[in-house]
This record gives sequence, C-alpha cells and structure tokens, in this order.
Amino acid sequence: MKTNVSISFLFFTLLLTVSSINSTFAQGKSGKFVVVLDAGHGGHDPGNLGNGFREKTIALNIVLEVGKELEKNKEITVIYTRKTDVFLKLRERAAIANKADADLFVSVHCNAFSNSAYGTETYVLGLHVNEQNFNVAKKENEVIFLEDDYEKHYEGFDPNSPESLIGLTLMQEEYLDQSIQLASFVENNFTGKLKRKSRGVKQAGFWVLHNTYMPSVLIETGFLTYKPEGQYLNSNKGQDEMAMAIKEAILDYKNNLDQNVGDFFQPGKLDKAIDKILEAPVVYEGITFKVQIAASSRKIMEKPYNFKGLDPISREEVDALFKYYYGATSDYSAAKRLKAEADANGYEGCFIVAFKNGKQIPLDGVLKSSAN
Repeated sequence: MKTNVSISFLFFTLLLTVSSINSTFAQGKSGKFVVVLDAGHGGHDPGNLGNGFREKTIALNIVLEVGKELEKNKEITVIYTRKTDVFLKLRERAAIANKADADLFVSVHCNAFSNSAYGTETYVLGLHVNEQNFNVAKKENEVIFLEDDYEKHYEGFDPNSPESLIGLTLMQEEYLDQSIQLASFVENNFTGKLKRKSRGVKQAGFWVLHNTYMPSVLIETGFLTYKPEGQYLNSNKGQDEMAMAIKEAILDYKNNLDQNVGDFFQPGKLDKAIDKILEAPVVYEGITFKVQIAASSRKIMEKPYNFKGLDPISREEVDALFKYYYGATSDYSAAKRLKAEADANGYEGCFIVAFKNGKQIPLDGVLKSSAN
C-alpha cells in the first residue's frame, strides 16, 4: 500500500462473496482447490517504502513461501499473479484469477501510515466507507494511473470518488461471507500463533478485486512505516512466519468447507432441544425463507445423509455454483428455528435468505417491511 491504512479498498477483486460463511467448496474443473496468490505491486511500482523497506519485495517473498507450502498439498493447485519483480496491471491480476476459475484470491501487501500505527489488517470488499478505509483503498487503487490508456480499461472509475467504490461493492456481494471467514482465519492466526497485533477484519473497496469472481481477501501484513514492524517483515523469520500463518488459514478455510458437504458427513443426533425455541409466528405473505447451509461447485443429491441429517434440503444453481438450503417457510420465527437446528448440526455459518416469486431478494428489506 502506499499511505494510510493501506488496503486497496477499491477493487478488492470482486472476490468477496455472500454465500454462506461455511459453505463454498467451489473446486475448479481439475477437481482441485485452486488458490490464486497475488503479491502486491512490482516492477516500477514499488508500493510503499517505509523506513527504506520495499513493499513489493516483502509481499513477493511472503507469497512465494505461502505457495511453496500449499503446493505440498495434492488437493490444491496454486497459481501466482507474479513470481518475479514485474509490473502487473490490476485488470491482469483479476483476469488470471478468473481464467483459473479459482476458489480463492489472496492478495498480500504491507501497510504505511504517517504516524506510529502498527498491526495486521485483512480486508474484504464492503460498503463501510469510512474516511480511513477510503484513503487506504484510494492509495492502492491509484496504481491504475501507472498504466497506459487506463481510461479505456477502467470504465470511468475514479479512485478519488467514494461513489466509484460503492459501485464496486454492489457487484461483489455474492462472496462476502466466505471472504470474511477466510479473513477471520488469517487474523486469528496472526494473533493466536504469532502474537502479532491485529487491527481486525475490515471492509473497503479495491479495484483488483472488482473483476474477480470468487471469495477473496487483501492482507496487510503490517506497517513498514513502524520501524520495529518493518524490520520484522523485512526479515526471513518474519516473512516465513507470516507465510505459515496465511497458509494455515487457507487450509483451515478449505477444511471447513470440506466438512460441510458431501463425503465428510459424520452422522449425529439432531438436537431436539432446538424445537423448544418458541416465538409467535411472524408471517410475510408472498415471501419464502430458507436457510442457506452450503454452496459448492459440486452437484450433490439433496439427501439428509449428505447434509448431516437435515431434511428437507433444496438446491439451486447460480452462476455455476450450487447453493443448498434447509427448509422453506413464510414464518420468520420458524426460519430462525430452522437456522438454530442447522447451527446445532455443525453449520455455524448458515444464514437465512428470502425469496419472492422464486428469486432471492435482500433479507433486510423484507424485515423492514410490515409483517402480516
């Protein structure tokens, strides 16, 4: 990143999706789990140079180490946007991920700020445009001005305009929950395993994520402008430790998805205590509530044994992704009981969705309307 909270808010590669936090197992056509690793900046774009450290070099070293470790897993295919010190246009980074039909996009950067701020941050795309996050995204997105004929390729996008950021986020809602899940694993590893200070999971707008169609995160590994942190990130020890934490977060994310659909199911008793949750009916005429418990590129039979005993299960195909739902009701109170049952059976990341005339609509809009 260049200055400020340093996380390209602008096109954080359309990678953030809104399918269930525990439920995307989109494997590429090869049958393997495809991870695209993106080292920020490169070539004549050095990134930030806090205390003389080079963001482009540190990010690349960390990414190469993450990839080397992930490649030891036979179920994972690793693709790099760059493996050397070369300049890549933002749209090229997104195109690499899309062409690979990737399951995850992970972009690695280093932060910079004008004061003694320090700590890690992991970003997902979002509508929460506060001044600090906007400035971080703005700085990251300004790399487009280094490209020839950038006006042609970014369709009037203006890094200086909050409206441009909002337009991007609306396109990336599909993968938000999964992105937040991965971001949480990353930050938890930084704090729990490495004892680094975490500034948390944040939402911002990054162009590099604008055109990618998969869950994705942008990781700010620390502030080069804070000398002790810059020295750590510039060291072999720091880069190896950060890489291991990111690698393990990706594996945790993949394993979590694997356990939620298909062959990994282990029979267990449904917690009947959930049935005791009683609320007065809250019926919305013309609306059907379902609980989304999984999303996968695999087409799975809607049988209870594939979904930890839950029944009934329905399936819908959306843009080459199969989404799986538990239950169907117009009573929002009943929908909350269904969600509690799914939670009790291991789908802690499940969530309620709303449909009208067979099409999914925003849940919050339904709940703001008056119930009959």
